[in-house]
Amino acid sequence: MLFTVVKIEILKLRRAPVWIAFFTLPLLAAVMGTFNYLQNISILTKEWYSLWTQHTIFSSFFFLPSLIGVLCAYQWRLEHRENNWNSLMTLPVSAQSIFTGKLIVSAGLVLLTQTLTGVLFIACGKYAGLPGTVPSDLPRWLLLGACAGLSIASVQLALSMIVKSFAIPVGIALMGGILGLVMASSGWGLFCPYSLLALGMNANGSGYLTAGDTLPFFVSCAVFTLLPTLFAVWWLKKKDV
Repeated sequence: MLFTVVKIEILKLRRAPVWIAFFTLPLLAAVMGTFNYLQNISILTKEWYSLWTQHTIFSSFFFLPSLIGVLCAYQWRLEHRENNWNSLMTLPVSAQSIFTGKLIVSAGLVLLTQTLTGVLFIACGKYAGLPGTVPSDLPRWLLLGACAGLSIASVQLALSMIVKSFAIPVGIALMGGILGLVMASSGWGLFCPYSLLALGMNANGSGYLTAGDTLPFFVSCAVFTLLPTLFAVWWLKKKDV
């Protein structure tokens, strides 16, 4: 049953307009980050690492949370239209399968986004003429960012399930990114799901996530993924039957 839900969600996204945001926002973050790096190359002297900070400072706090918000809101958009919600509730599909299926698809989209982010980073580094090799930490940053992105997706899916408006959850994602910036700068990033992207991706280049924070980081990601999922399943079972 879960496989069927995942398959249906993928079919819904095949020709969805959200793919415009999927390609545009990471590209915009890469262009802005590269431009900022080239304009401040006398100050940003760590080459690949400096370029990475400029890419991720935009994407992890602004573009990626908003993109995840758009993707999650779109997955519930069809269910909130006309009488589709009533039809969904009468299907022989468990609440766990409905939400988990959407979360699995979101996880796949987050992984694709991180892959695109890595490709754009390497391409921009070559364009900027950076010497040497790509940082060996890049795969780790991208994977940790994917874990953090899954947490944001779980929160945004739960919000988009409850709020019928498409724009409001996306706006919350954008404001969440700003809150994440404040929390990460204050040293409380592990307690905010929207800060986890910057922590995992080492967005400021000075080690937001230390070696001792790795386990707490994964615990935080697990908590912010599991709690919204449990709440959403409970909501589907109790509130919308």
